[in-house]
Amino acid sequence: MWRDTMTKRGLNEKEAAEYLGMAVNSLRQARCQTSRDEGKRLSPPFCKINRKIVYLRDDLDRFLEEHRVA
Repeated sequence: MWRDTMTKRGLNEKEAAEYLGMAVNSLRQARCQTSRDEGKRLSPPFCKINRKIVYLRDDLDRFLEEHRVA
């Protein structure tokens, strides 16, 4: 069953980057940097299923809130 990007819970790398308003390469670099530098939150949490990377919409929203500048 096909679901619209705005209603599905898990987003692929391209969809997540678009949701966050950033380039796929930037999201990928942040993810790789975060895994090397434990404790620093440079990218939103993600799930790795075999070789596929999935971002949960709730995690993306939380990541945006954490990086909000007032």
